[in-house]
Amino acid sequence: MAETSTPIDFDDFLLLIGKLNYTWTNTESLLIHFIAGLSKIDKETATVIFLTLNTTRARIDIVERLSKLDRIPQKERERILSLTKRIQGQSSLRNRYNHCIYAFDSEGGSPRSILMRIADRKDRLVMGQMNALDQSAAEGVEEAVFALQQINQDIWQSIRDLRYPQ
Repeated sequence: MAETSTPIDFDDFLLLIGKLNYTWTNTESLLIHFIAGLSKIDKETATVIFLTLNTTRARIDIVERLSKLDRIPQKERERILSLTKRIQGQSSLRNRYNHCIYAFDSEGGSPRSILMRIADRKDRLVMGQMNALDQSAAEGVEEAVFALQQINQDIWQSIRDLRYPQ
């Protein structure tokens, strides 16, 4: 027997997505301080570098690569790599809701997200992955927001501890 999902109001879900995006962007922008500290440059220059790199992946890559330079102490490197790994751990959920369209059931069922991405498999393409926008999905977003808030706090603590430009 199929499990039924608990519906959620679409407007409430959109507010959660907005909160996720705000929290994500705010946390991602803290990479500016890592770029500045690891590169030994001012925050303004680091901001130009950050904004020039127009994807999260590129921004994380530069922070990780800078942290792997021989001159960076091992403990500092491990701390930064741990934080970038935690950020990346939240990216799939964020991407799911930022790179999708939303579909509505004409009979009043729960809305769904439809992922706008093609996944190449060995012998087939997978596209249009659908996810119900239900209470479980909302809880997943809330958990991601909480996790990002914790990452944000840990990044700020690292910035202070490592004496990176603030």
